[in-house]
Amino acid sequence: MLACRCWSIAVVATALTVLTGPAQAYDYPSKPVTIISPAAAGNSPDIATRVLADRLTQMWKQQVIVLNRPGAGGVIGAQAAAQAEKDGYTLYMTQSSTWTVLPVLQPGKVPAEPEKSFVAIAMVGEQPMGVAVNTDVPVKSMAELLAYIKKQPDGILFSATNRGSQSHLTGELLRALAKLNMTFVHSEGAAKSVTDVMAGRIPLVFEGIAGLKAGIENGGLRLLAVTSAQRLPNMPNVPTAAETVPNYVSNGWLALMAPIGVPDAIVQKVAADVKTVLAMPDVQERLHVLGTYPRDMTPAQLMDFIHSEENKWWPLVRGIDHPAGGK
Repeated sequence: MLACRCWSIAVVATALTVLTGPAQAYDYPSKPVTIISPAAAGNSPDIATRVLADRLTQMWKQQVIVLNRPGAGGVIGAQAAAQAEKDGYTLYMTQSSTWTVLPVLQPGKVPAEPEKSFVAIAMVGEQPMGVAVNTDVPVKSMAELLAYIKKQPDGILFSATNRGSQSHLTGELLRALAKLNMTFVHSEGAAKSVTDVMAGRIPLVFEGIAGLKAGIENGGLRLLAVTSAQRLPNMPNVPTAAETVPNYVSNGWLALMAPIGVPDAIVQKVAADVKTVLAMPDVQERLHVLGTYPRDMTPAQLMDFIHSEENKWWPLVRGIDHPAGGK
């Protein structure tokens, strides 16, 4: 009789467990949701996060709040998100550098393997870089740029935002693939980087599409190529750099995650809802202006993508010199 009772209790417990997961997803969210962002307020990743948050607020009938936790190259935001409650009401908008740069440059300060602290939910968008020159530089294509650099006895300077940033890595990747003599000049922020090139102090810049926009429109910069895998939907006449330099693809990216331990039913619901939002034409249009291009991935595909990015970038980051003020 005791064994029978124990078996009955086990069956009931199993049934309750099975019902709990879907119920959690069905009821979610029943209160405001917070998205922790390592981006500073007002920059492109922050605005992209708020575009998503606004639409999720409308869909869920619950406010989605963006909490900016910038600093230490993204470490502060990552640590805050990893320590959040595992109930699905605190999410994390990670940036590519959290996984491609910080584990190498700041080992031990941020989870090196995302599955140990975070569960992937959805890719929000890739952010390709642009390759641009001062308009006085006598080149109008990537092929001409490569030839020009190789003719310079002392090589060429290139401007990029912060050592280890995606813009810096984009320049380093071109150096490695095309075997060029290029010297990195550190700039504090995209605006400073672009200004230095527009003023003629530095001939070449690698920066996000949104950061280059003003310089291109004002006529101080000439955009040669974008570093996406394919031509961009809102810039179809701009070639990709990979059309000239094979395998030259460099994208920053934004991905929504949650602290590991959040019920899978909630993860799958959020993933499905984000997919719906990112498929909206007006949302895509707003993101394109920010240089962010949605890419549909399941949570499992996103995790595989992150690992492929680690494998691609970690060797390059490890090979970057450590100068005091540039390279």
